[in-house]
Amino acid sequence: MISFNNKQLPIILSFLLGSLVLVYKLVELQLIDDTYKKLAEKTILDKQTVYPSRGLVYDRDGEVLTYNKPIYDLEAIYRNVNPEMDTTLFCELLEIDKATFKKKLNKNWKDKRYHKSLPYTFLSRINPEVYSKFQEHLFRFPGFYPLIRNIRAYPHTTSPHILGYLREVDRMLVEDPDNGYETGDYYGVSGLEKYYEQYLKGKKGTKFLLRDNVGREVSAFNEGRLDSMAVEGLDLIATVDLDLQKYCESLMQNKRGSIVALEPSTGEILTMISSPSYDPNSLNLDEDRGKAFAGLLADKEQKPLFDRSLMARYPPGSIFKPILSLIAFQEGVFKPNQTVTCNGYYQYKTFKYGCHNHATPHNVSSALMHSCNSYFFSMVRTMIEKEGFNNPEPGLNILANHLSDFGLGKKLGVDLAVESTGFVPNSDYYKYLYRAERGKWYSTYIMSIGIGQGELELTTLQMANLAAIIANRGYYYTPHLIKGFSDKTMQIEKKYRTQNKVRIDAEHFEPVIDGMHKTITRGTGYKAFVRGIDICGKTGTSENSQSNGKDHSVFFAFAPKDDPKIALAVYVENAGFGGDIAAPIASLLIEKYLNGEVARSALEKRITNINLIKNP
Repeated sequence: MISFNNKQLPIILSFLLGSLVLVYKLVELQLIDDTYKKLAEKTILDKQTVYPSRGLVYDRDGEVLTYNKPIYDLEAIYRNVNPEMDTTLFCELLEIDKATFKKKLNKNWKDKRYHKSLPYTFLSRINPEVYSKFQEHLFRFPGFYPLIRNIRAYPHTTSPHILGYLREVDRMLVEDPDNGYETGDYYGVSGLEKYYEQYLKGKKGTKFLLRDNVGREVSAFNEGRLDSMAVEGLDLIATVDLDLQKYCESLMQNKRGSIVALEPSTGEILTMISSPSYDPNSLNLDEDRGKAFAGLLADKEQKPLFDRSLMARYPPGSIFKPILSLIAFQEGVFKPNQTVTCNGYYQYKTFKYGCHNHATPHNVSSALMHSCNSYFFSMVRTMIEKEGFNNPEPGLNILANHLSDFGLGKKLGVDLAVESTGFVPNSDYYKYLYRAERGKWYSTYIMSIGIGQGELELTTLQMANLAAIIANRGYYYTPHLIKGFSDKTMQIEKKYRTQNKVRIDAEHFEPVIDGMHKTITRGTGYKAFVRGIDICGKTGTSENSQSNGKDHSVFFAFAPKDDPKIALAVYVENAGFGGDIAAPIASLLIEKYLNGEVARSALEKRITNINLIKNP
């Protein structure tokens, strides 16, 4: 028998009493009082994703280029759906039939994307009026939860190739945890939307709610202590001038081709258009987006989705002549005051190539002014034959290396994902091309590259950048489309702030620039003349090797001659001589940008009304 002394007994009795009280309270809570059971039964913990606002895009003057448009989705958690709910009313409110209801509700639960206890998109892009009407009856349909997202919309029908578009994430993106995307999210798949996705998309937040058994919100869980705020995406300040962009698009209507204009001192792209184009709103994720995209994709003749400013590889024609001149002078194989006799054609054995009817050029300035083919055939041959006629490889490779300095034969690095490299041939290429002749080739085989023809191919962006290099007398900044962010502490990428120099001495630029200036004042580019503005430019006519139309009209230029503010290239397919179409377009663009308005309304009207597309 256990015995207790007087000191132990009170302690033991207190312990036993306390234990009895705790046991009683536990029995009361679990077996007698059903208050907490009812609370648990009538509440559901709902984890909601709070979607951030996607960053906007503005032009260089603060004009809005994109904005966010709300769309209304309805999510469902299969296990929470009441099987006895009024499906007739549900379908009437959402304006769907019962077959659609069953299809949307019953997913393939073996698919990793779906789980009966996790939310999935039941219906997306609900009409705002339908959504508003349905929300009043939401309490009748437990297991269904409204969700508001944002899609892109555009206040202007311009710049689709620059801005890009959004698309719903695919399975691969969802399954990669590093991306942070969930089913139903949207992301940028082209243009600036893609390149700057990480800045634009922002950061999602999380909200925990307690809901009753019919889906109504009861309260925040744990007083919101576990919630996190969404962080909106950064706004982008584009380099593009919206007014200039619209103006160029009007000049290029019913024409195939592209225009790129840069600010030489910074590399900022002022305008970049590809024509024919399309309205960016047609791909803004509305219900007809799939049909619109299929229609654009099916247009094989006009190819509106194809960005001709970055992706098309064109022979540059005679605008290549100033670049060849700079390299030939630097390598010492040609002198700026060198004379080349021209009798209206250039002939080597059986090869005969015509030239313009002009006086004999006694220097490079007059050769550029008249765009003398004989002069530059002689120049390119002298360059390639630097080590002798029978050893053309060193000379060509020196030329190709210089062209690489000018950003040719490679991507310049613009902040878009679809840029082409163009093509610059070197000795290895010609060894392969003429392998049947044991790799033997000579300058006379390839001298057409001296006038920008043959295998040489450039993008319109590269052509505009060449004009910027000449304008700057020997350097360029990598062309780019973004000049800043809404967060003023952030800088654009370092490569866009780094000066790239070409290996050409400054003294060699002046005779070339003089020739480009004379091209406008009294040469082949006279149709680009603008009173009061010193424009330096070069016409080009790119031969069309196909039998489906005229040659291509090409022009590049910068202005003013001293302290240049704009450099550009215009490429119009099947438009003929460079001085007829491309040069006037460039002059109108320069006048618009530098003067703010165009005084030559008759020329403006004539260019605008030219239709080079049979079925626009």
